[in-house]
Amino acid sequence: MKIMKYIMPLLLIACMFASCDTDVENATVVAPTTYGPQYYKNLRDYKKSDHSIAWGWFADYTQSTSLATRFLGLPDSLDICSLWGGIPSDDSTHVDTHYLPEVYREMKYVQEVKGTRLVVPTIIRIRTRPEFYDSIWVKQNDPQAAMRAYAQDLLRPIFENGLDGIDMDYEPEGDPLSGGNLDYFVEYVGQFVGPMASPDSTFTYPDGFTIKGNPNMLLCIDYYGSAPSGNTNKFTNWYVNQTYGGSPGRVPFSGCPTEKVVYTENVGDNWKAAECGQLLNYARYQPSTGRKGGFGAFFMHRDYINTGYGCSNYANMRHGIQIQNPAIH
Repeated sequence: MKIMKYIMPLLLIACMFASCDTDVENATVVAPTTYGPQYYKNLRDYKKSDHSIAWGWFADYTQSTSLATRFLGLPDSLDICSLWGGIPSDDSTHVDTHYLPEVYREMKYVQEVKGTRLVVPTIIRIRTRPEFYDSIWVKQNDPQAAMRAYAQDLLRPIFENGLDGIDMDYEPEGDPLSGGNLDYFVEYVGQFVGPMASPDSTFTYPDGFTIKGNPNMLLCIDYYGSAPSGNTNKFTNWYVNQTYGGSPGRVPFSGCPTEKVVYTENVGDNWKAAECGQLLNYARYQPSTGRKGGFGAFFMHRDYINTGYGCSNYANMRHGIQIQNPAIH
């Protein structure tokens, strides 16, 4: 990572990258204006740079009693947050969201000021959606139309709420949305989000709401047992490997770019374990050629109460970010 291309005071460089530095991300900080505009600009620039990312699935943010369950408590250097707790909204008319105006404002602050990307996770099994599977796939005998309708339903709240992309949780377990059907589904979604998205791709819903393709938005696929094929590669920003308790190195398909693979641990179950299980091993890991896409955690908020490495909270996540992308002091 060529961090020296950023022209900034040395102190700010150290602050930005030292995710485990309690001077940077003190757990007791409540007011988001603690740091000046230059700090946040540097933070956003870092997240736009070419580096191995930090990823986390986050939930329980409907609670407000602790920074452990608030967006403002997340490590500043977290690159991508997958909204496992659903989509907070400040508009009660938005579909598939939770009307939580205060939570929404904190989430948007983290997105807009700190530059954290927000993606919406969905376990993509079309059989769980009878309005698409039973009514269109089966009765109309039109699988592709069913998959398009399902994709349109998933995309709307992402665009409607100004979020950054989709996190497709690919665990088919016999669901027909797999194999070649997954390839078709990803290609269709990839018209609207991901590196192949085009502003020429538009879709208008019956009520007049329109989405337009945006290549700056993210298309991510996370996977556990089954793996997506190489046909999804050009449409996808990240492959997030649920390597829970295993060993890094497993890629979704032969020839998958190592710089797209993010290795993750189940911190929800392993928050009491040393190094939150394999979390820090994934932060340390580098493939034999190139570099990995990054590391991350499921239910990362369970690490909030952990201390150590000079950190007063999120000790393992913060230390992992520091291991993966060392700060310059």
